[in-house]
Amino acid sequence: MASIEQSGSKLGSFGDTLEKYSYPVGRVLLGILFLMAGFGKLQLGASGLAGFIETQLPLGFLAWPVIIFELAVGALLIVGWQTRIVALLAAVFCVFTGIVYHGTADTTGMLKNIALAGGYLLLFSKGGVALCVDKR
Repeated sequence: MASIEQSGSKLGSFGDTLEKYSYPVGRVLLGILFLMAGFGKLQLGASGLAGFIETQLPLGFLAWPVIIFELAVGALLIVGWQTRIVALLAAVFCVFTGIVYHGTADTTGMLKNIALAGGYLLLFSKGGVALCVDKR
């Protein structure tokens, strides 16, 4: 890892390329996660979405705002617009849903969300680095 931090000096041009593209690829992958979650909820259809809302009581009324939020966050991260703000919102969302939705009944889901929040905080720390609208 130290060789990558030193501009790929030990890995040569591969290290330079990896360093250049790993951040935008990671940002896009994290964005795809939110986009797929939003589309997944949309694909439930009216009856499926109604069932989803019922199972999420008392927070079921937030289903539509959550779908819109997930689609927006995913799209904005993929194109890299307002990356720092969007990444911070995604981190807060992941921690909140990890605790409230997954809780101790689904420890794996909760820990996954906490880990994702860490990834979004890394995005927040650097903002849009490369291949994004923020850098235009």
